[in-house]
Amino acid sequence: MRMQPAHFRIGELAQKIGVERFVIRFWEKEFQIKSHRSDGGQRFFTHKEFETFKTIKHLLYEQKFTIEGAKKILKDNKKLIIGSYRTTLSAHATNDELYLKLKKLQSQLIKLREVL
Repeated sequence: MRMQPAHFRIGELAQKIGVERFVIRFWEKEFQIKSHRSDGGQRFFTHKEFETFKTIKHLLYEQKFTIEGAKKILKDNKKLIIGSYRTTLSAHATNDELYLKLKKLQSQLIKLREVL
């Protein structure tokens, strides 16, 4: 099993996320993400920042949030509702199980409405 690097250069980060380097620089400025700098001035990012950029991409590209909407979600530290989230129930689910799933979905929709 291959381990993830502790730090990513901007080119590595952009490639792993699937965007151009200028997008990373733009998001860095817009979302006020502080990059670390080598002695030579080259940007590098931690795994936590990598995850933040992945979240930003998900919000903007998949969830279709505006930059301001994505900023609000990140600032408020709201739980993200991922579009690929699947609600699966067995064919033998009880009424209580169905009720609990529906209540959870209702709660998530209310949180999403607050963000929008």
